[in-house]
Amino acid sequence: MLPLTLAVSLALAPPTRAQVAELTPQTTLAAAEAPGFALIEAAPVADAPSVLLRDAHVMTATGAVYERGWVLLEDGVISALGEGEPPPAPGVATLSLEGRWITPGLIDPHSHMGVYGWPDAEAHDDGNEVTAVMTAGVWAEHSVKPQDPAIQRAVAGGVTTILTIPGSANLIGGRGVVLQLVPARSGRAMRFPGAPEHLKMACGENPKRYHGDQGRMPSTRMGAMFTLRQAFLEAAVARQEWDAWEQATAEPQGRKKKDAPQPAEPPERDLATETLVGVLRGEILPQIHCYRADDMLAMLQLADEMGFSIRAFHHATSAYKIRDVLAERDVGAVTWSDWWGFKMEAMDGIPQGVGLLQDAGAHVTLHSDSPSYGQILNQDAAKALREARRVGLDISEDQALAWITLQPAWVLGIDQLTGSLEPGKRADVVVWSGHPFGATTRADLVFIEGALRYDRERPQTWSDFELGREVQP
Repeated sequence: MLPLTLAVSLALAPPTRAQVAELTPQTTLAAAEAPGFALIEAAPVADAPSVLLRDAHVMTATGAVYERGWVLLEDGVISALGEGEPPPAPGVATLSLEGRWITPGLIDPHSHMGVYGWPDAEAHDDGNEVTAVMTAGVWAEHSVKPQDPAIQRAVAGGVTTILTIPGSANLIGGRGVVLQLVPARSGRAMRFPGAPEHLKMACGENPKRYHGDQGRMPSTRMGAMFTLRQAFLEAAVARQEWDAWEQATAEPQGRKKKDAPQPAEPPERDLATETLVGVLRGEILPQIHCYRADDMLAMLQLADEMGFSIRAFHHATSAYKIRDVLAERDVGAVTWSDWWGFKMEAMDGIPQGVGLLQDAGAHVTLHSDSPSYGQILNQDAAKALREARRVGLDISEDQALAWITLQPAWVLGIDQLTGSLEPGKRADVVVWSGHPFGATTRADLVFIEGALRYDRERPQTWSDFELGREVQP
């Protein structure tokens, strides 16, 4: 394996057109979605040919690294992988990738792609419903523009999955949505099958500054905590009402249907409260924008009082200060390698923070929070690894790869489905031109659920915006 300091693009030619003849990138709606109304509801499993990727360096993000490895993609999943000569695969398209590297698809656990679409304009500002402090009932899915040009650029950077969430102006901003980055006609059609629901929350400067300036609570951190406690107390009452109704209307075992009493009227629905009830039941995972360690501890106290679990703190530039707490409580830290100092609560970041969290056994992952930064997550991991090793932390390249693959998959609750190269997992796979941490390395091929979605040799356009507009004379 090339040492990190020498990892550069090997500048080899991509597989020949003959080799990828059966692997035309599936970018049209006809190829991406089956006909019928159902395509509005969910993306179908990709109808992709079987592919054998061989003769490459393979990093699995599980600890196993194969110097001359192979990966077999069948029926949208990884059916087998190993080192050396692969077993015979008659009738399977085979790509010899001498000198290239294979990794799992990258996962960005904090993105606003689709809801703050490109080009950056007020008309595309759909990521924050700032008209109220609490907007738990809104869903980012309903703001997603599938043809945001940033989405295809993220795929070109090796990203296969993202969590798109509302912004951070509100204490509770609404539900996020896990998206597989495939061409689609709606946000619903891009939903990652089997992914849980998520709730974006925020603490610190953003909500107190925005709403305090509007003359409403919170204008302080204590006001923010009061408002959050009040909202969850009300949700706890609603949960009791729904639990009582569900118990009263449940079919008792052994009772005949004709003897069952008439069901009582259900409690009145409230979409915002339903989201918080989902958090209390553990059905919706809280993802919390939070920079300062003391704010994180305050949010953990809130979670303990109200009886729910926090999945991860995002941005988390001071998370290294409480890395033992996060590791013990199984709470993730979603952060950057070296992006801080742009406001007071972001002043305490250090370049070794990611490595210290890893060394403590915490769930640590890198994220973009930017459609531009989302294209270079592999380089962010390389920077964080360099700084960790510089202070003597023993962290492998495969562990660092997990910061942008398996660990964010855990944060999103999909680590049993994707995030590493293992038999039975989705075939979300990237073929890189060189070492994935190389400054000049590029993604050559990107497979999502076994379908070739990006080929650097044959770039295609997903977005109508980039097709241009014919101007009549």
